[in-house]
Amino acid sequence: MADEIYQKLARVLDTLPNGFPATESGVEIKLLKRIFTPEQAELFCDLRLTFETAQQVAERTGRPLAELDRQLKDMGKAGQLFVIDFGEVMVFRMLPWVFGIYEFQLDKLDKEYAQLNEEYAPFFGQQFFSQTPQLMRTLPVEQEISGQQEVISYERVSDVIDSNQSFLVNDCVCKKEKGLLGYPCDRPVQVCLAMAPVAGVFDKYPTGRLITKQEAHDLMKMAEEAGLVHLTYNVQGGGFYICNCCKCCCGVLRSINELGIPASLVINSSYYAEIDAEKCSSCGICSDERCQVGAIEEEPDTYRIIKDRCIGCGLCISTCPSEAIRLVHKGADQIAQPPVNEDAWFEERGRMRGIDFSRYK
Repeated sequence: MADEIYQKLARVLDTLPNGFPATESGVEIKLLKRIFTPEQAELFCDLRLTFETAQQVAERTGRPLAELDRQLKDMGKAGQLFVIDFGEVMVFRMLPWVFGIYEFQLDKLDKEYAQLNEEYAPFFGQQFFSQTPQLMRTLPVEQEISGQQEVISYERVSDVIDSNQSFLVNDCVCKKEKGLLGYPCDRPVQVCLAMAPVAGVFDKYPTGRLITKQEAHDLMKMAEEAGLVHLTYNVQGGGFYICNCCKCCCGVLRSINELGIPASLVINSSYYAEIDAEKCSSCGICSDERCQVGAIEEEPDTYRIIKDRCIGCGLCISTCPSEAIRLVHKGADQIAQPPVNEDAWFEERGRMRGIDFSRYK
C-alpha cells in the first residue's frame, strides 16, 4: 500500500509542467521515499500550484484544520512545499521536482541521497530539457552590456536584484552533491541567491544567510570573478533566485556538457559572444578558464565562438587581455521572449508537454 502512494505522488509530479519521468529501475521512487512519509505524500497530492492557506486547503479537501495546519508547516520545513510566512498568515503550495523539491533538500543532503540524484539526473534531464520554455535564462556580466540601449530590465542582473527587498544566500545544492560524491568544486560554494519583493520574508528561514541588497550585488561580482554563470528563472517578472553556476556541478550546464542537449533548449539567452580574430592573441584564457559550456574552440592563430553552443554569459569577455571579444544582442527573430511570470511559464510548459494539469491550478 505504501508503494502505491509513492507511485501516485510520482505521477502527480510528472503531471505538473516541470515533469518527473519514470525509470525502469524505480530510482525516482527511492528518492521520494527518502523525502516523504506516506502521509505527507498523500497530502501533497491534494495540494495545488497556487498558494492557499491551511483554512482554504481544509475547506477544499475536508481535512481537519488543526492537524492539517501542523502537517503543512512540517512539510514546509522539510522542503516539500513552498511556504511564505507573512506573520499573521502562512500560505502553502506544491513544489515541482525542479526547481523545487530537489533544491529544497539542501540541509538533508547526504551521500546516499546524492547518489540517487546522480542516478536519476540523466533520465530527468533528457525529459526536462527536451521542451521549452527553458527553466532558466542567462543574466550576462553586466559591464559587458551596460552600453547597449536595447537592454531590457529583466536582462540586467542589477535590475533583477534592485526589484527585490529580501535576500538570502545558500550553498549551491549541485556543488554540495558533487562534493559528497568525491568531486568537490574549487569555486565558491555559497552562491545561490534567493530573493523576494517583500521585506522580512526570509527572517525565519531554516537554512542560508541573510544578506543586504548591497551584499547581493557584491555576491554577483564575486561570482563573475570566479567564472560562474548567472542563471535565473526564465520569466520576465517574479523571478525569485539567481544561481551562479559552474560546468562541473550545475545540473543545467551539465545537460549541455554531458548529455549533449542543445544549449538553446537548455538555457534562454538574448546574447552570444563574438571574437575579433585580428585582435585575438590566442592566449586561450576564454576557452580554458572562463567558458562553462565548451563554446570556444581553437583555430590557427585565434579562437572562435561556436554560436549555437554559446549561452551569452559574458564571462569570456571580462578577462580577455586583448579585448577581442564582445557580446552581440541577437536579432528579434532569434530571441524567445520569456513568459510574463511563473503562472504563464507553467501554462506554456504544460501546453508544450501536452499535459493537463488543471486540477492542480
